[in-house]
Amino acid sequence: MEVSMRRKVLVFGAGVIGAYLIHVLTEAGNDVTVLAREQRADSLNRNGLVIYHHLQKKTTKDEVKAVTDVSGMKFDAAFVVMPYHKLLSALPTVYGFETDLLVLVGNDLSPSDVYSRVQDNAPGVKKIMFGFQVSGGKKEADSYICERFAGSWMDVGYLHGPADDRSKAEFESMFKGTKYKINWKDDMDSYLLCHPAAILPIAYLSYICGGDLRKSTRNQRKTMYDASHEAYEFLKSIGITDPSGDDEFYRRGPSGTLMKFLYFIMAKSVMGDLVACEHCRNSVSEMEQIDLFYTEFMKGYPESKLTSWNSLKRKMPSWEELHRLYGN
Repeated sequence: MEVSMRRKVLVFGAGVIGAYLIHVLTEAGNDVTVLAREQRADSLNRNGLVIYHHLQKKTTKDEVKAVTDVSGMKFDAAFVVMPYHKLLSALPTVYGFETDLLVLVGNDLSPSDVYSRVQDNAPGVKKIMFGFQVSGGKKEADSYICERFAGSWMDVGYLHGPADDRSKAEFESMFKGTKYKINWKDDMDSYLLCHPAAILPIAYLSYICGGDLRKSTRNQRKTMYDASHEAYEFLKSIGITDPSGDDEFYRRGPSGTLMKFLYFIMAKSVMGDLVACEHCRNSVSEMEQIDLFYTEFMKGYPESKLTSWNSLKRKMPSWEELHRLYGN
């Protein structure tokens, strides 16, 4: 089904992930409005959205319309790009949105609760999806450094059940003409619950190595890999399967060998530093909240089956110390 038209789109959140999403939506010809805090909104209006795409060795500049309030404005779609620990505090703003589609982008370990809150308190929101964009980087004073593979992509879908063909076509039309990929998932609830199984061990080892995985040893990276394997086995034991199939990368076979190689590249390259370590250094609060959730989530599961996971956690600095070190 072909659906093509210029969409009126809101992006709430102008961090590293949100910035690249704004760039892609603008590149596709949408009418994009950015909702941001006053200082960031002023910078975007004054300087434009300036992104250095590290792997692609190029700089882009987009003229954007940034605001601090969207009262009285209606959108075809609104993307909320918030770290996990800030999402709940941002929901009162979301409740006032007038949009045909709301897409909540990022880590979210209580998606059912968030979905219910929006449904109950946001009469102007018609449909709700959840998404996760694969990109990273660094935010600077008046610009961004973006780390991505090819055009990047978003895993997206409804909390439970597949999106219909028309909804898919309308969503994909917002990215028409770009290299940005859309991967449809039928169960974003399970997807979001599984995601920390892969990212938390990376965070643990990053913090052990002083925020620099280039200092990691081969044995430490093996422990990181094994920790993710243990977490996926835990999820399997309680009946949760990763809709993305990422758990296959943490088992014996070609996929597991590939993931170990990718871990080596991630640990030894500037690209890996920007994608993984930079996020860990700048998102201590988010990682802490995800860790606290998973600690409770795994309660009752035999410790003998989480030896690598617990080994990493014991060796990293305390969250209090990490907040002191990285200031967030």
